[in-house]
Amino acid sequence: MSSAAPRSARTVVEELLRRIGEGDPERIAELYAERGDWKLDWPQTEHGRKATPWIRHRSTRADAAAHYRELAEHHLPQYNATEIERILIDDNDAVVIGEIRQTARPTRRAYRARFALHLTIEDGLITRHHVYEDSLAVAQAFEEESG
Repeated sequence: MSSAAPRSARTVVEELLRRIGEGDPERIAELYAERGDWKLDWPQTEHGRKATPWIRHRSTRADAAAHYRELAEHHLPQYNATEIERILIDDNDAVVIGEIRQTARPTRRAYRARFALHLTIEDGLITRHHVYEDSLAVAQAFEEESG
């Protein structure tokens, strides 16, 4: 990262989305502040389960890299797609609205989940990462068959 002029919220968000598309967790994590506020809108009792370990609150840049590594480990990349519908910017805050399409590696079940991602950018780095998504769709895709 350059120490030149601070990057706008839109520039950081667009770069984040580009890097997520490339799939390199370390490069993605470079866009996050050393300490941050990372939350997922899931029931607290469901955080960090064996089938979905990436679903939990985070607080550091290293946590951000771990999140993207764990997410990749539990999905089949060849069936991954994300549609971004809107990026809304208000000063240092951004909201990304869209839909993810993934396939759970252990069950081979595909799912679609609508999401909203609320980011706050300060000094060119992401300090808030709050995700609101269709947690039921994700959980069902990873649910082991009973029987």
